[in-house]
Amino acid sequence: MLKKSTLLLLIAIAFCTNTFGHNPLASDAPLREFLLKNNRHLHASFLMMRQDSAFLETENNTIRAFQINDFSKNDQQFFDAKMAEIVQINQPSASKTVQFATNQNVSKTKNGSWTLLLLCLVPFVAAFQIFKKSKKWSLATVLFGAVILMSFNAGNILGTDPHFLDAAFQPFKPHVATHWDANWFYVESNGIPTTHLMMTGITKWQQQVPIPQCYTGTNAWQIPLNPTLAAQPVPVNDQHFLRGAVAIAANGIPIFNPHTNTGVDAFLDGQLDQWGGHSGRADDYHYHIAPLFLDTQTVDILPIAFALDGFAVYGSQEPDGSPMLPLDANHGHFDAMGVYHYHGTPEAPYMIGNMVGQVTEDATMQIIPQARAQPVRPSLTPLSGATITDFQKNGNLNGFILTYTRSGQTYKVDYSWTPAGVYTYKFISPNGTTMETYNGQPPCTSLVSTYDYFEKTVDVAVFPNPTSASFFLKINGSERVSLRSISIFQMNGRLVFQKENPGDYFEISGLAGGVYLAKIQFEKGEISRKIIIQ
Repeated sequence: MLKKSTLLLLIAIAFCTNTFGHNPLASDAPLREFLLKNNRHLHASFLMMRQDSAFLETENNTIRAFQINDFSKNDQQFFDAKMAEIVQINQPSASKTVQFATNQNVSKTKNGSWTLLLLCLVPFVAAFQIFKKSKKWSLATVLFGAVILMSFNAGNILGTDPHFLDAAFQPFKPHVATHWDANWFYVESNGIPTTHLMMTGITKWQQQVPIPQCYTGTNAWQIPLNPTLAAQPVPVNDQHFLRGAVAIAANGIPIFNPHTNTGVDAFLDGQLDQWGGHSGRADDYHYHIAPLFLDTQTVDILPIAFALDGFAVYGSQEPDGSPMLPLDANHGHFDAMGVYHYHGTPEAPYMIGNMVGQVTEDATMQIIPQARAQPVRPSLTPLSGATITDFQKNGNLNGFILTYTRSGQTYKVDYSWTPAGVYTYKFISPNGTTMETYNGQPPCTSLVSTYDYFEKTVDVAVFPNPTSASFFLKINGSERVSLRSISIFQMNGRLVFQKENPGDYFEISGLAGGVYLAKIQFEKGEISRKIIIQ
């Protein structure tokens, strides 16, 4: 017969593990077959509907937006019914009607979570009293304490769903590439925006011009997936973070402190173009203020950027689409779900007043880890009186032509690069043309796009899915022989299973029920599959 203490603890373990171990924001909706125009069929899960778009999660865990009018009448009626169901579930709080948009969890524990934790501790305290009288250790007592701590930390309290971040960068792919592991979300780009030109409007020019940068591989931008609130937020001002980026925009362009490395406000000083950016001393293009225009180029309920402390940056709207609420001294706030985020505004401090999350600032006043820009020529000095009036791609699409005026005369910088990394700069003035040539790194013309390649060319299936104790991998194609490893993560990024040089059968009976992400690593790349454990 079980002891009283053991029985109490076993009941508490079952309750608390289920309470804290399940991620209620993880998408576990069943796949449905949708019919689009031209009789195209799509297997996906419905997430939400916003204005004229429906957001679906496809079989390969990619979140995509479709025009509602592209679907059949039956599908449109299905969308209306699902949205009505979501609204009903989330009443009366209007700020929770779009759960997809708030799928970022923050290390500020909600009051309800603390309440549940206290409820879990009641049987533990009762068992402890029994233990004190019997003077005997109970294995269940120790087990319960461990389970409570593990469940509380591994559940929905900490961490960010990487699919939430991925959705923000999706509109700019394939010019931006993303992937992630248990701790970091990686963003790759070549540092050149594809939805706008650059440099026009600068009235205080450093004589630098944008060239491609290889923010790829080990030099990718890194966003922490388990952000932690700082005990004392560090100000983003003329004393901190003067070098390097403080955030990465959804289009893959880094965002620096509004102050330059000399401590002046770059915007007020006339150093920025009409998009809020310019080129640094390494000819690296970056923004110094919030890229608010990205709200018109992406989905307005998604972030326009992510700070390097792990917290999202929104434009003039809240994550649920409502107007921006009053901001705190950090230039953001917690939403109704207990999630912190920043907002971009046209006025100082533009995006981040204080870095809310924990970050490491090195001796050079930059956040680390930090991607590095590579110059190919010596940096220059400001050119007094110059105003940049035009900036266009050249005819060969391997460079740009920058036009500026000074003292009533027009000048041009016509520069380009070769695949081998030879950079040629032509300085055209009313008095003639001079030319400079430099040997530098080959331009970064392709990202680590093997993830996209594998998604399109390699057929990987997990079955059965959902599962309860085990599953098989079915891999079609020649890549079967190059399978290297499989890693399974909780949706908060915590690694729970890993196997090198695996076969095709996997025993996972020790994992709690919920939604997991399996990353399947091949010799040339990797793909991800969602696994539902019942």
